[in-house]
Amino acid sequence: MVDLDVTELAGTRFAISPLAETIAALLLLGGRAAPEQHLRWLRWAQRRAETLSLPATWRLLVDDRPSWPEFLLPAPAGFETTIDDDLAALRSTTAGQVRAGLARTFGDDPPPAAARLAARPAAVLREIAAELRTAYERLIAPHWPRIRALLDADVAYRAAQLTAGGAERLFAGLHPDLRWREGRLTQRSRPGDRVIRPAPGGLVLMPSALGAPFAHVRAFTSTWTTVRYPARGVGALWIASARPAARAVVKLLGRARADLLEALRSPATGADLARSLGVTPSAVSQHLRVLRETGLIAGVRSGRRVLYLTTPLGLSVLDAPHPSAGRPRGCT
Repeated sequence: MVDLDVTELAGTRFAISPLAETIAALLLLGGRAAPEQHLRWLRWAQRRAETLSLPATWRLLVDDRPSWPEFLLPAPAGFETTIDDDLAALRSTTAGQVRAGLARTFGDDPPPAAARLAARPAAVLREIAAELRTAYERLIAPHWPRIRALLDADVAYRAAQLTAGGAERLFAGLHPDLRWREGRLTQRSRPGDRVIRPAPGGLVLMPSALGAPFAHVRAFTSTWTTVRYPARGVGALWIASARPAARAVVKLLGRARADLLEALRSPATGADLARSLGVTPSAVSQHLRVLRETGLIAGVRSGRRVLYLTTPLGLSVLDAPHPSAGRPRGCT
């Protein structure tokens, strides 16, 4: 459990990290059980990874052990960092932090990759950062606008939960295993955990698209204590970008609006939609206005951008059975 005082709770914030998604992608490629919603991405990524060489990084992440060195994922310093920001923070990890993290993960019998890192932390961290940059470009960058929109929408939703119900409602909504009570954040799946005093500055809450389907509370990063949790709407992340709207919905709304409604099962901006669907931004804007006026989509502001998402009413239109579905043969 994590013990927070008022100052630490006041400093708790959200952050989005492309490095976190890169590491999660490598863990999926390394054989960690892939949730069904990521299988489409995994098949695509396996082809992209055939020529990916990660000699300094791979054995630190992919191992028989259930954990990996947490200093590989420093908490972002701001809300939304670039991959360059994340990797600069990784390279700045001190030799002492590296060796302590390796000892926690591997004990007295480190694999060769960990022993090499312990012997030459600064030099090997530079190699690791270069490898992770290549992995990001190969596996995450082509999908980053859609992933980022999903994470932005999650943060906007969580901020609304905090405003409406305080810390108790916020933490209860992050994941079923997390609970806030009497100044302590607990993980119900780990009843024997010792009390953790978070690193100075409070918690950093990090939604994840490709990460595990459970929550991770980590006090041993090289920066702040982090809570990583699955973002809302992950199940539609890859399906929406690959599936055309049903014929009945096309008849009702027209091809362009039907495809927009389908694509917005996972959140996106108007610019993202124009690029992915190959239409002009002005045409997308007109269709979005109509869909929003009819209640089929909603928009939420995240910084300077507006993210759109299909509403429950829109989902009911997309998922409604065809009028003839299930009708016995011979009936009219």
